[in-house]
Amino acid sequence: MNRGGGHREPEVRVERLSPVCRWGAAGRGARGEAAMASRGGPRAAGTDGSDYRHRERVASHYQMSVALKSEIKKLTYVHMGLWLLLLAQMCVGHLKLLPHDRVAMPYQWEYPYLLSILPSLLGLLSFPRNNISYLVLSMISAGLFSVAPLIYGAMEMFPMAQQLYRHGKAYRFIFGFSAVSVMYLVVVVAAQVHGWQLYYSKKLLDSWFTSTQEKKKK
Repeated sequence: MNRGGGHREPEVRVERLSPVCRWGAAGRGARGEAAMASRGGPRAAGTDGSDYRHRERVASHYQMSVALKSEIKKLTYVHMGLWLLLLAQMCVGHLKLLPHDRVAMPYQWEYPYLLSILPSLLGLLSFPRNNISYLVLSMISAGLFSVAPLIYGAMEMFPMAQQLYRHGKAYRFIFGFSAVSVMYLVVVVAAQVHGWQLYYSKKLLDSWFTSTQEKKKK
């Protein structure tokens, strides 16, 4: 109460926040806003989350491509092993490193089959940059240089296999085994290898086409 008998106005005290306190309050506010924003789930920087399905499709195509490449590589290594065996037989036969009664001369189908290494190499060359052209050339040339010689070989050796089956007579040998039996086994294994190569290559080509189309749409 003042001297004139009136009531005194209540004093209003304003406390000033120190810079440290202001910084702490601002940090708590920013963290709160970030927490509210994160309730919708993680989000890639620079996006609003609407392209989530597109990124999921891209990831699935990438995983499929890696898996198919791995399978084709395994088959290619098996094919290279068969190819080296045939090449060794030709070298031994023509250079006369061993008598012909030990290692028989090659059949006619084996010579064009040596070109089957080219489709496999083209397929491997297409992998680093997902080259569709190389992969298509690999599939076409596989039909010409891999599958066609095998079909011709099965037809060429059929009379000798029939004679072996009916009369038990063989005139060509590879280390004591009937040459026609050994080479028919090679034909059967090689046919399966090339069949699976073409199957996985077709799936890989479809995967690359799909991912290319999606990139164009985006």
